[in-house]
Amino acid sequence: MKIVYLHASKFGNGAAVAAEFKQQMADNGVDVDVHHIRDVDPTQLSPADLYVFSSPGRIGKPIGAMRRFLKKLNLPAGTRYAILTTEAAPKPDKKTGQMPTEAQRAKWQRVRPIMNEILQGKGLVNAAEDVIHVTGLKGPLEDGWQTTVAGLVTRILTNPKPPIPAATTGVDIGQRKVES
Repeated sequence: MKIVYLHASKFGNGAAVAAEFKQQMADNGVDVDVHHIRDVDPTQLSPADLYVFSSPGRIGKPIGAMRRFLKKLNLPAGTRYAILTTEAAPKPDKKTGQMPTEAQRAKWQRVRPIMNEILQGKGLVNAAEDVIHVTGLKGPLEDGWQTTVAGLVTRILTNPKPPIPAATTGVDIGQRKVES
């Protein structure tokens, strides 16, 4: 299996997550090429079995550079992808001291849904996704974040590649092979 990991790290958190992902995959015998999105052309990515997209969240959305990168992306429909984002850790309400509910967080943290919308709009197939929380504007990452990466690695390795429909391979399943 070959994986291309594309991140948009600004303060180094995403780069640290990418390095951990690469190491955990290498421990499982999987090759991962890691690139910052500013260093690659989204219309000419090298072939891979899976692409991982990683963006920090800014005001509940993926950063603009990642959104533009994904919109320019040129991969065939059916290509598998995963998302691993770094987003602000939820904090208690200043007045009530209550932590936001899952529904409240989903309303304000739209990083993964926006990325999924762009990628699925291009016909790509989501294989896995997760989030790692950042405890301050520039970090550090939440305690135990390596476990979250390990969980994503496990889901990717155990999620079998979906079969390619016959219509996209150009081979009619009902045809017999004719030998000459």
